[in-house]
Amino acid sequence: MDDKNVIKLVKLLISIILSLVVFFWVYGNFVDPYINIWQQSMLGQAELARAESNRQIATCEAMAKKESSKSLADAEIIRAEGVAKANKIIGDSLQSNEAYLRYLWIQGLQTNQMQVVYIPTEANLPIMEASRLIKEGK
Repeated sequence: MDDKNVIKLVKLLISIILSLVVFFWVYGNFVDPYINIWQQSMLGQAELARAESNRQIATCEAMAKKESSKSLADAEIIRAEGVAKANKIIGDSLQSNEAYLRYLWIQGLQTNQMQVVYIPTEANLPIMEASRLIKEGK
């Protein structure tokens, strides 16, 4: 290839590049508002989809909390029923069993050393020792 052909080729490439730059600049200014409108529309659709997804997540979390609360309430009811039955069984077994209650009271007296016990008098009133701690110097 000779120098003239190379120069012609370079001129042709430069003119094509300049033509493309001018074309896209002019065409871009004409099309740009439409591209902006389309881009804003796509952004709006994306935000709407994101908001819908967040709403579904919040709804699912609320439903899970609701189910959890129901299960906890059911468990509490079952526990309370068990406690009530146990209390009834214990109450019924102690109702006419004074000897066993007296035995438990004596056992409790033996295991607790720093305990004050008030024994009722004939009128079923305890003898109070209001000044006991003052006398002992405590």
